[in-house]
Formats: sequence, C-alpha cells, structure tokens
Amino acid sequence: MKRFFRYAGWAALPLMLALPAGAQQQEQGITRQQADEILNELRQIRQLLEKQIAQGGAKHDEVTRAKVNLQGSPMLGSKDAPFTIVEFTDYQCPFCQSFHLKTFGDLKKNYIDTGKVRFYSRDLPLDFHANAMRAAQAARCANDQGQFWKIREMMSSSPDKLDMASLIADGTQLSLDVNAFTACVKSEKYKDAVESDVMEAMRIGASGTPSFVVGKSTSEGVDGELMVGALPFVMFDSKLKDLSK
Repeated sequence: MKRFFRYAGWAALPLMLALPAGAQQQEQGITRQQADEILNELRQIRQLLEKQIAQGGAKHDEVTRAKVNLQGSPMLGSKDAPFTIVEFTDYQCPFCQSFHLKTFGDLKKNYIDTGKVRFYSRDLPLDFHANAMRAAQAARCANDQGQFWKIREMMSSSPDKLDMASLIADGTQLSLDVNAFTACVKSEKYKDAVESDVMEAMRIGASGTPSFVVGKSTSEGVDGELMVGALPFVMFDSKLKDLSK
C-alpha cells in the first residue's frame, strides 16, 4: 500500500489553528509567497482531513496518552532530566518552522539548558512534501559526523532550501566530509530508520506536524501526552508546570 493512504487524515485541526493571523494577506514578517505556501498547505491538510472524515476517522478532541521508546534517538539536554519532550517533525513543514523560530528557543533556554527537560527529535516526513524524506535522512547522515543538531537548526529555519544542492551547501558550511555526507544521503542509508519513526508516529496517533509527546522521563523514553501543532511556549510551560506538581 502506498504511503499516501497511511498519511490520509493526519493533518488535523490543531494545525489549522496554528496558521498565523492574517495569512490571507501580506503582514509584517510574512511575505505574499509565504502566505500562499501556507494556504496551499492548509488546502492539502483540509483534503486529507475530509478523506479521514469520509472514511469514519477518529476524533481528535480528547487527550491522548502515549509512551515512546527513544533509545537511539538524538537527544538535547541532560539524560537525567525529569521530563521529556519528543518532537515528530517534517523539515519542509511551515508549521514546524514556526515552532522552531517562535517556541523552541524559549524551551531551550528555560527548560533544556537548565536540566529540567531532555528534548528528542523524531521524523514524520509527509508525502506531499517532496524534499522532506531527503531532509530527514540528511539529518541522520550529518549525525554520523556529530552535526545533527546544527543541520537540524539550519533545515528547520529554511524549509524552502532542502534540495540536494542546498543540503550539500549546509554540509560544507558545517565542515562535514561532504563526499561522505552526499553519498550517505543519495544512498538512502537511513530511509528504513525514517520509515520506522513514521510507523511510531502512526502508532501513537500523531495527526500532523509538528507533533509532540510531553511527559515524565522513563528509562526507555517518555510517558506523556500527545500534543499536535505549532504550539506557543506558554502551552509547553503550562504542561511542564502541571507535571511538576
């Protein structure tokens, strides 16, 4: 079965709520092209959601608990942190970019760098993003050379620059062995590993990108609550404070 059918209906309403206000017209900080790209994204999301509804898809208005094994996944922060956040990301997704630019910095400053939270990255490339699968594999190839988080930051900030030439430019800027990096990406060495993350996202009911599991750290990973969308820092802050009580 083609992966398109596996993804049908994933992009749920929380992502629609993440659309910047006034996206129908150019606003400060967003260009006409960016607004058009976001609107196109929402059209595709709506089509997928309508397919799910037509097929009797599940509702997404209730709290979803999830346990995720994170052994072997890239981690940022202290391994002994009491709480864990895992993000399922699509590097070509504008909502993932929004989370990275508007929320991740505050999370890192207030929780990751202070030893309260460990942050894991998992992959959820969507089929209608032509460069997302390649980017997910590129991050893993960079990880072979110890540069996962730096290339992740670069790709998350520029979802429109994920073609092979741009990835090679990123690798060059990071002083990677570019020949090895390029060969790794083109060979699709990590395709199966990325697909494994996709299957894990399906298992826990992730309904769009970005999706997060936020909860208490366990010896294997995290036991927490599924949260979907480009959520603001205040929502993560509130959830983590509740967990601390």
